[in-house]
Amino acid sequence: MKPRPRIVDRILEAIRESHTICVVGHVRPDGDCVGSQLALGLALRAEGKEVTVWNEDPAPTKLAFLDPEQLLRRPEAGREFDCVIATDAATYERLGCTGEHVTRRRVLINIDHHASNSRYGDINWVSPREPSTGELIFRLLKFAGWPISPQIAGCLFAAVSTDTGSFQYPSTRPSTFVTAGELVKRGANLGEICQRVYHSYPLARVRLVRQVFLHFRLTDRDRIAYFWLRPQDFARAGASRADAEGLIDHLRAIEPVVVACVFEETEPGTIRISLRSKSDRVDVNQIAGAFGGGGHPAAAGARIIGKPLSVQRRVLAAIRNALRAAS
Repeated sequence: MKPRPRIVDRILEAIRESHTICVVGHVRPDGDCVGSQLALGLALRAEGKEVTVWNEDPAPTKLAFLDPEQLLRRPEAGREFDCVIATDAATYERLGCTGEHVTRRRVLINIDHHASNSRYGDINWVSPREPSTGELIFRLLKFAGWPISPQIAGCLFAAVSTDTGSFQYPSTRPSTFVTAGELVKRGANLGEICQRVYHSYPLARVRLVRQVFLHFRLTDRDRIAYFWLRPQDFARAGASRADAEGLIDHLRAIEPVVVACVFEETEPGTIRISLRSKSDRVDVNQIAGAFGGGGHPAAAGARIIGKPLSVQRRVLAAIRNALRAAS
């Protein structure tokens, strides 16, 4: 096991001194966020804490099996907490409306693995070397000596697996496989998790995938692939925004493509971009950072205010510049 960082002692001390604890995560939560929130919430509850788990958005349908008790809920007004723990959220703004409902707190703990994290907590454990926040939560539970039940192990395995692209992304490290193996030993149901997460999609998502393959575009000698998602696309497919998670990977998988980009019009005048890179010489975190976003070298995103075509031109130009610099 890795050496115990001193910051962990501060986190555990703050938790020991707290009774009411709220675990929060970023908007439109992915597997790492949902798995980390639920695992930490369940562990804290087992330690006798009064635990609330909040997110502005529900878990994606494919991850609902991780939360049979429906512990993850939308925030409520008027609550006060001894401690708030943010997991997998690079900035306070990424908490969405949840951030507005956890201002009445004694201490805010920020646990994350994004290089772009703004260190917004009173206590910050930010480790960009980790491929997932789930690994940090696993280490925290082990350092604390708290039991890791099969349900907690399953949540953490889903977190680690999804944020490493099922252990395919370059961020995956030897220690990641060790962590995954330990979680399976502790009861994570590998077969069920893989079936539910990777091989079970609602029909609405399949309709969105069809939209991707019908309408994606290639540019810059096929090294850039991009696609637009608009409100009418979701309406036509009968899909929710959660069903769009992972669509970008279909573009990333095209052989000549180096950078994939999805433009999503979340509301008039606001465009959400998601970026993926297959080259360790093209850091999409830097591209997203130029537009006020962030993430990882291979996966990042941002929200941009502007007209759709103007945003598209600016983002594609930034990607082209990054590709030229890497040549």
